[in-house]
Amino acid sequence: MNILTLGDFDLKGKTVLLRVDMNCPIDPSTGEISGVKRIEEATETIKALSEAKVVVASHQGRVGNKDYIGMDQHAKILEKMLGKKVTYVQDVIGELAQSEIKKMQNGEIILLDNLRFCAEENYEFSSEEAAETVMVQRLGKLFDLCVLDSFPSAHRAHPSLVGFSHVIPTCAGKIVEREVRKLEEILTVAKAPHVIVLGGSKVTDRLEAIKMLIKRGRADQILLTGLIGNVFMRAQARIKYPLGIKGEEEAVAKAHTLMGEYPDVFFTPVDVAVNNDGKRSEMDVRLLNKGDQILDLGPKTIEHYSKIISSAGTVFISGPPGFFEKPDFSYGTKAMLEAVANSMATTIVSGGHLTSALKKYGLAEKITHISTAGGALVLYLTGEKLPMIQALESAAVKYRSK
Repeated sequence: MNILTLGDFDLKGKTVLLRVDMNCPIDPSTGEISGVKRIEEATETIKALSEAKVVVASHQGRVGNKDYIGMDQHAKILEKMLGKKVTYVQDVIGELAQSEIKKMQNGEIILLDNLRFCAEENYEFSSEEAAETVMVQRLGKLFDLCVLDSFPSAHRAHPSLVGFSHVIPTCAGKIVEREVRKLEEILTVAKAPHVIVLGGSKVTDRLEAIKMLIKRGRADQILLTGLIGNVFMRAQARIKYPLGIKGEEEAVAKAHTLMGEYPDVFFTPVDVAVNNDGKRSEMDVRLLNKGDQILDLGPKTIEHYSKIISSAGTVFISGPPGFFEKPDFSYGTKAMLEAVANSMATTIVSGGHLTSALKKYGLAEKITHISTAGGALVLYLTGEKLPMIQALESAAVKYRSK
């Protein structure tokens, strides 16, 4: 690979900034972390840095959302998983954070607060601009090495992901190293037909990637579920009322254009399950009325999609088809994952929610590759260069030329 890894450095006694992605699902009713897979993943690289002074940094949620919280819960969970003290610092780039970093001893671990509490981390920059941010200028001088192990956010050009590589040696952590190696192997042997199953709630990111997936020969059939499925059904006029989501009209227009350009690629649900006083009620899409809350696929759609998956050469599934956390609305997610797991295809499952679901249903061992990354992985499959990967490649060139 044309990136540096931990094996390229003497880590003993070094002060290391470890950028991970511990952005966890948060229960909106309690404010508590409801899935810890990404924290668990972060422990692998932390353990590999046992002889260093490790400052762990991550974002959590988005400004204005209920998952935009501090990292105190993460610190407690991380400490329990590692069986080792983790000092939570309620600061990111201020005097407290700098002071705590300066007085660290070998083997100690600090977790900084939510990186997005620092305003700059909510914007995207060129790598050169990112290197000039207050975050990078203040923190960069405190570290010997930056380790980027945040693959789920590799498609973002935030200062913590692309800025430090300009000012200090920077390498990939264990998760990023494994993701890149495994995905390169998969893309080398992937066979047609390529079936993509898209769900979840991040509509804008999905729409941007779909066209590239088709153009690059990575999507022969796209099975739509979840909120993005609803957007396409609205574009087909099969849902005749507004969905009430941000940027809806633009999203519907893009979906309409895509279906016009590629009429044989897209498949949308024919029946769905809606919330009827907290219980599952199945209905034909044509019978939907305003106010019906779609929370899962219906049985006819599940059967149809499962048949398409069974004849695929390569299957990529990202985002849950339904609100699988509620038993009544878990059928679609479980059935799609079973169809993927039981197919003879090369299979990739993407995103934190589906990773949790795989574990819940005992299907993980049947999947070729599992990644907690969502949007980043979709873009990687299109062949797009991800900003964080570009930062790693540039850092490698710079380091090797010395």
